[in-house]
Amino acid sequence: MNHCIETLAQAQSSFLEQVDINYSYTLAKKMEQFKSNQALGYRTAGSEAEFLTGEMLYHEMQKIGLQEVTKDGFTLDSWEFEKAKLSFTDNSGLSRCFELGGYQTNFDTQGEQQFTLVYAGRGTYCDLAPLDVRGKLVLIDINQRDEWWINYPAYQAYLRGAAAVIAVQDEGYAQVDSTALNSQDICGPANAAAFSMSKADAAVLKNLLATNNNCITVKFDAKSKVKLNQKSYNIVGKIIGKDPDSMILMSAHYDSYFAGFQDDNAAVALMMGIAKALLGSGYQPEKTLVFCAMAAEEWGVSNTRYDWSVGAYNQVFRIHPEWAGKVIANINFELPACAHDSQDVIRCVYELETYLTEFAKTVPRVEGAYPDGICIASPVLTWSDDFSIAISGIPSLVNDFAAGGFMQTHYHSQFDNDEAYDEPSYHFHHNLYGMLMLCYDRCAVAPLDFSVQLTALRNSMDTAQMNGCGAASEGLTRALDNAITHAQAVYKIVGHINSEYSHALDQGDQTAAKALYERYRPLNTALLKAFKFAEDAFVRLTWHDEPIFPHQHPQNNLACIAGALNALLSGNLTRTLDPFIGEIDNNWYAFHFENAVFRYFSDYVLHQPAHRLMWGAGRVLGQEDLSDIILSLNAKILQPNPKLENEIARLNAARQNQQKLLVRTVVEETEAVNKLAHLLKSCIK
Repeated sequence: MNHCIETLAQAQSSFLEQVDINYSYTLAKKMEQFKSNQALGYRTAGSEAEFLTGEMLYHEMQKIGLQEVTKDGFTLDSWEFEKAKLSFTDNSGLSRCFELGGYQTNFDTQGEQQFTLVYAGRGTYCDLAPLDVRGKLVLIDINQRDEWWINYPAYQAYLRGAAAVIAVQDEGYAQVDSTALNSQDICGPANAAAFSMSKADAAVLKNLLATNNNCITVKFDAKSKVKLNQKSYNIVGKIIGKDPDSMILMSAHYDSYFAGFQDDNAAVALMMGIAKALLGSGYQPEKTLVFCAMAAEEWGVSNTRYDWSVGAYNQVFRIHPEWAGKVIANINFELPACAHDSQDVIRCVYELETYLTEFAKTVPRVEGAYPDGICIASPVLTWSDDFSIAISGIPSLVNDFAAGGFMQTHYHSQFDNDEAYDEPSYHFHHNLYGMLMLCYDRCAVAPLDFSVQLTALRNSMDTAQMNGCGAASEGLTRALDNAITHAQAVYKIVGHINSEYSHALDQGDQTAAKALYERYRPLNTALLKAFKFAEDAFVRLTWHDEPIFPHQHPQNNLACIAGALNALLSGNLTRTLDPFIGEIDNNWYAFHFENAVFRYFSDYVLHQPAHRLMWGAGRVLGQEDLSDIILSLNAKILQPNPKLENEIARLNAARQNQQKLLVRTVVEETEAVNKLAHLLKSCIK
């Protein structure tokens, strides 16, 4: 079909006619054929299964008609998880064998070997202290959603001499069934080995341990290998537009745990289905449409806090850094074939929120999908590739996948299969994001409203706290008000330009459209430059990987320090520890793990080189280490009238540190806001 499409409505209608959900579903299932672990699946970073999947997608892109299909290579750490089987004889003499999931660590028994297994509660220092775990397998319970990540008990057990940890999800993730296994990124060193066991299998072992003095003999046959500095590929195909230097990017990742139907086979297939429908419709794009299947999203660098989104980070920071300034928008996909809730959510950078709110009103309903419509949320979070893409300077979004129960029930388990497939939702996402790509293509300039982020920054300020420590909140507020005024004026101009450009295209007036496009090309460049500046200046992370504004780091810490001091002065030591000191930076972990563990996972954030920290580099504004006060207060909790002068003095010193940091960040934010205002003001000219 090669007819010329003149209007956006015609283009969208022709695209919708070409959408083929069966094609996408079949492709998602086809991706399951490649696996590292024959029993469980796993298509892991740098593995042969990942490579073979990439090869298949490379040829599929060529088959459906995408142009300039490439394999963009990059260096990563690879993980092959071949097997983990634990066998034993129960008290009745029955032989049992359990299949285990894996984490990105080194453990190769080179065939079946005999081990002693012990149970160690939640794997904390106190749980492990009375046990001899040297050379043994250590069974623990874990809630990674609400307590701590697997790296903490795994490294704690490693320091105590354990052979490996076997983790059992207790709430947290993989709650769909008692037989569910779970796997996540390790965020730790490869020599602190860890595996995953289901609650049902663990219950059998716990009963056996209870009748055998918490010590049984098992046989373990495992092969899990991490290799440094290996190779993987992002697979890229294009629909070449009239302007090869302006692009719209669509992305999804093709590595997975288990079968990975939702996360992320269906997402890659959704992207391919949209590409196929656009090609089938005969649409001739104004900009070049880029489709990128990214490797190594789940994990890809050993022994760093920020060990995921490796393929995306490499694509936009190392392979194609020039994309920033050329790509006006990224559409990223995660878990798109599940009805997470009655309302669909598009999660985007602040600057896209206004545009997407208006766009969402135009998307036709699909029977059985999202009866409560679409809402827009911001900012993007660190859980998916769109965060790495956004901080590179490319305005990004993702179909939000955190709503509903899937993340707590099926996510990263063997139950992430097509039984949770919801065809109406999948169909709706094909329509929604294909239509959005066409709308982006009718934008002469990036549709960025900077007032949304600036307003969010202003709303996050605790002016009383700022003023109390001498931070110039009034200056920051004035700067924000001025910048918001410029941002609103710019967006009004942007809206007018894009409307005029789209109208010219709809009228078939290519001469007028081209003249508008060329006239405002410098404005588009300036908007993307301002966006990159805002990402660099205003996006920081908590110690729990949550995006915040710079001033929120000391501001949040000061609120907790004030609460801790009030509790101490009232003599309530217990209240001092958990709700207050535990909320300051990463001090929560100092309650439960020895100082060597706490320091290890602090230092690898604070002192690793930027190339290993990748998207997390420079985003955390230091650490207020209160591990010493945690130890001293714990020792005094049971004392009748403890002396607390030293602890109060220590907290007061911490308050002074954070006040100085708040003063400095307010100054830096004010300067950054003023610079952004200047960049926006130049856009108006």
